[in-house]
Amino acid sequence: MRSIWKGSIAFGLVNVPVKVYSATEQHDIRFHQVHAKDGGRIKYDRICQECGKSVQFADIDKAYDSPDGERVILTDEDFDKLPAAEKHEIPVLEFVPTEQIDPILYDKSYFLEPDSASPKAYVLLRETLEETERTALVHFTLRQKTRLAALRVRDDILVIQTLLWPDEVRAAEFPSLDDAPSARPQEVKMATSLVESMSSEFDPTEYTDDYQTELRKLIDETLANGGEKVVHTESKKDDDGEDAEVVDLVAALQRSVEAAGKNAKAGSTASTPAKKAPAKKTAAKKAPAKKTAAKKSTSTKSADTKADEAKGA
Repeated sequence: MRSIWKGSIAFGLVNVPVKVYSATEQHDIRFHQVHAKDGGRIKYDRICQECGKSVQFADIDKAYDSPDGERVILTDEDFDKLPAAEKHEIPVLEFVPTEQIDPILYDKSYFLEPDSASPKAYVLLRETLEETERTALVHFTLRQKTRLAALRVRDDILVIQTLLWPDEVRAAEFPSLDDAPSARPQEVKMATSLVESMSSEFDPTEYTDDYQTELRKLIDETLANGGEKVVHTESKKDDDGEDAEVVDLVAALQRSVEAAGKNAKAGSTASTPAKKAPAKKTAAKKAPAKKTAAKKSTSTKSADTKADEAKGA
């Protein structure tokens, strides 16, 4: 595996240097579009609807169309003014009981590897989470996008799982269930008996993706048989950091506990942790819907935008 991010977890006054790796991968067979006549790959061009000319990616900005028909054009400089967590720090916000996090909120998962001469701080945080049976809520910034995330332990490895924001989970409202009749005791008893007869320990290795298996078999057989469905093409081939200084854990933890005690005493009347005040909105350039894009800034495109460009190609 190759790390996609380096930084540190801010655990009180203790810093835990880590490398981040994608914890999951897709095995789905990916297809692209080709010309049915000769098998040539289909390419896409970015055409401006105003001037009708092809536009280079470096000359493209992002825009939002309001319901009133007005278009707001934003450049990289505008996005740089928005609030974001420290790019190379994962601050711990609070520790919560693991069972209180609804699984529907979980999104993408990432493995964390210690990135220092001594993994002592990493092990300390791991064992603390296991001992307290709690999950750390953190802010995790990746590709210039900050997410709320859960930091927990899996098989002695620290794992970060990004969380959806509460308003990203739809409300399930089905009127058809409002007047649904209750199941009779006899029906529940029979259903329970069926569940018990089919119960076992969960082993994910017992399940396979039959569709992908058969699809791979189909592709291999087609390649072996050759014919007009096989077109020969030319093959194309499309992290370093210094070890962090080992911290004095006992001293750092002691200062963290003292600081937490002072904060608790000062805010003893508050029932919930203080929330950050929303950042002031910065003025954005406004342009009529039919005007051409403003002059491009010389700042570098964000990593997620480059990823979008690669997909488009």
